[in-house]
Amino acid sequence: MLEPVVASIVIPTYNGRAKIGACLDALLPQVRGKSVEILVVDDGSCDETSVEVLKRSDVRLITQRNAGPAAARNRGASEASGRILLFTDDDCVPSSNWLDMILAPFADGEVVAAKGVYRTRQRQLVARFVQAEYEDKYRLMTTATSIDFVDTYSAGFRRDRFLEMNGYDTSFPVACAEDVELSYRMSARGWLMKFVPSAIVFHTHPATLLGYLRKKYKFAFWRMYAVDKNPSKRIKDSHTPQMMKAQLLFVPALVSAILLDLATRPRVSCSVVLLGVFLLSTAPFTLRVARKDPLISVLSPLFLAARSVAQFLGVLAGIVYTWRHRAVVVPVAASLKVYGEEGISEPFSRKENGVL
Repeated sequence: MLEPVVASIVIPTYNGRAKIGACLDALLPQVRGKSVEILVVDDGSCDETSVEVLKRSDVRLITQRNAGPAAARNRGASEASGRILLFTDDDCVPSSNWLDMILAPFADGEVVAAKGVYRTRQRQLVARFVQAEYEDKYRLMTTATSIDFVDTYSAGFRRDRFLEMNGYDTSFPVACAEDVELSYRMSARGWLMKFVPSAIVFHTHPATLLGYLRKKYKFAFWRMYAVDKNPSKRIKDSHTPQMMKAQLLFVPALVSAILLDLATRPRVSCSVVLLGVFLLSTAPFTLRVARKDPLISVLSPLFLAARSVAQFLGVLAGIVYTWRHRAVVVPVAASLKVYGEEGISEPFSRKENGVL
């Protein structure tokens, strides 16, 4: 009699031939001799990703027409055999003990989901700042008895609960915030979700300022869509620093201050005062970063100012997008019911990834 599969690792990929090999090579030694399967869902790649996956005989390959990352993850979940679903991304390289660490919380029968962390080996200034930013968010989660934010790069779920929630919402066409939205829905049910800082995956962060700002814009944009579906999370969640939200006001406040200066010619420049207030708002973050990376600490106010601009624009665009799409109802369960064989009948274009 075959031993039942304990866990299934699901990795969605689209044109991931150049990166998925490192991910799989890191996972295969960890699953050897264990009742754990690896499923790669090729979401309509056109770069021979499947060829790279098939080099590894212990990996199960599932192919479908392009349907988006949420649908790809749901497809893997629907075909998985394990009681525990584990997710990572094709551009992540799990640490040597990732599997044991991400599974550990599920020894508690009350735990429904678990979240790990990013690390990077990059030395570029922007990438180092991005890592510091993540670690500041992780700091908020370390003392939480239960979290409400489980990212797909290092995630675990009880499969029955994941299917009960109908998986990820496929109205998110890109890999952004669909994981947040599912976490919010699970949190609303009062389910226990754990932060696991020892479940580490290595990642390549944006190495240029422009790449970073594009990513922050994208995150802010889709977060508006996720929050609109889960309004109880508008004020606070377990992952997002409240100061970061306050700093979003820097852009409209600075514009107003400049206009006021031009109109009234005050003895004390409103713009200068505002810049001083913003600088003070960055002090807690920069002081924390200084303990690990003094150079990034010095540069942090500049990065944070640029971030506030990108996020403010993303929030505005996301609000407009959400308002325009409220009338369009896309069933969350669609991917678990329709994507079983060949994917959706009208797959979205990957060009939409950047179209807002």
